Amino acid sequence: MIAKTSTCSLLGIDAILVEVEVDIASGLPGLSVVGLPDNIVKESKDRVKAAIQNSGYPFPFERITVNLAPAALKKEGAGFDLPIAVGILAAMGLVNADKAAKMVFCGELALDGRVKPVAGCLPMAIRARDSGYTDMVLPADNAREAAVLTQTGGRPAREADGQPGSGDSPPGASFSVRPANHLSEVVEYCNGRSELPVLKTDPNTLWRVDVAEDLDFEDVKGQEHAKRGLEVAAAGNHNVLMIGPPGSGKTMLAQRVSGILPPLSFEEALETSTVYSVAGLLNNTPLIARRQFRAPHHSISDAGLVGGGQIPKPGEVSLAHNGVLFLDEFPEFRRNVIDLLRQPLEGGQVTIARAAIALTYPARFMLIGAMNPCPCGYSGDPVRPCSCSPATVTRYRGRISGPILDRIDLHIEVPAVKYEQLRSEGQAEKSACVRERVTKARRIQLERFPDEGIYSNSQMRPKHLKKFCRLDEAGQSMFDKAVRQLGLSARAYHRILKVARTIADLEASENIGSVHLLEAIQYRSLDRKMF
Repeated sequence: MIAKTSTCSLLGIDAILVEVEVDIASGLPGLSVVGLPDNIVKESKDRVKAAIQNSGYPFPFERITVNLAPAALKKEGAGFDLPIAVGILAAMGLVNADKAAKMVFCGELALDGRVKPVAGCLPMAIRARDSGYTDMVLPADNAREAAVLTQTGGRPAREADGQPGSGDSPPGASFSVRPANHLSEVVEYCNGRSELPVLKTDPNTLWRVDVAEDLDFEDVKGQEHAKRGLEVAAAGNHNVLMIGPPGSGKTMLAQRVSGILPPLSFEEALETSTVYSVAGLLNNTPLIARRQFRAPHHSISDAGLVGGGQIPKPGEVSLAHNGVLFLDEFPEFRRNVIDLLRQPLEGGQVTIARAAIALTYPARFMLIGAMNPCPCGYSGDPVRPCSCSPATVTRYRGRISGPILDRIDLHIEVPAVKYEQLRSEGQAEKSACVRERVTKARRIQLERFPDEGIYSNSQMRPKHLKKFCRLDEAGQSMFDKAVRQLGLSARAYHRILKVARTIADLEASENIGSVHLLEAIQYRSLDRKMF
């Protein structure tokens, strides 16, 4: 007898539907899995056999063939255990085959029949829902992330950010997520003898952020120029490089940037949660409700930064999707690792090519780099002398290639904080006040590009620059002079226009004025110093 069930297999951050066909025929006893299974899937035959027997069901003493279709796609992961077990029991007549064929199953089986969690359940649930299935059985430890799709209400209104309260999420009333703890629970449900509860998500708790906002801009003494630059960067999602001596507050500033970024929309939160689900880092959290801050060490490998490995996984650039990627001691990263940032900085995604397949992960993030002006850190300091030779300084700065530097919109100098500023008792501006201005500027940008998939000014293409970044005659004359004197590339030219557009948006100005353009130009300090 042949029985069919369905499951999903990961392909990058997406999932594809896989049909599990089970045939039990007379012949030498054995279980074979075909359809390009990897070693983990091949080993499932031993886990499945033990799980079925230890759950109190007989295992057929016949020839069992399991086919995973489409056969041309390599199948990876332990999530095939549960659908294979249900398929075998359906082929034996112990499970209602018609009901099992209308559902999607996913989960790893322990030898005693327990259903264990697997990575990537959120994109699998999205694929199952989009393919027309109404029921999906998942491990209980993964169910909350998939249940996000079942919420019928929109995002609840929050006075702090002024975001809309409805119409911000897809309807999911017809899709049911059923958590399972044991194989026997799945069998009894398929046979109609018991019920697997449907897990639903409460929209009012979906956006609850449990992490305390303990990192605030008011903690940073002085550095008003750097704070202003980071506000501009946050408003337009621009990349930033901070240059200053040790102890000037570069890391403190960077750690607080995620607190001034606008709240995530449902679409952005779902994208970020999907990446974390594939990486196995969601930890049964229903949704990533805040923008992520990633700060990898400078010894990170190529695969760790952009993704890859024997079994490709998202790297730090993808884990920072819709958030902040902070690279402290920027020149200390290996040159080849830094150069790998070219593609994600330009295109907002990273492609990992293998002999059989190429996987694409999203990587739209705000890059913040921090560096010293020289190896000792005191080049140009008015108090402490620099002990580095000119050749050493040049070699140190040369670790950042021109193409990478071109892709960074703002170069912010962060000088040492004076003692008078440190001991000052005055209150600095809170992150909440800055976030309010940033959110208003982002709202202007969303209204400017309603149907183009553009979330910020940093994503504008040349056709948008011509339309929304027009300069008057005085501004154009001043800009022409700056381009000639600084020797700016075409990419730097466009990025200055984007930054000027963002500065104008912060002031709710329809046109880019000379003062906006001048501020944008002065953020190219490394070009001015012929870095």
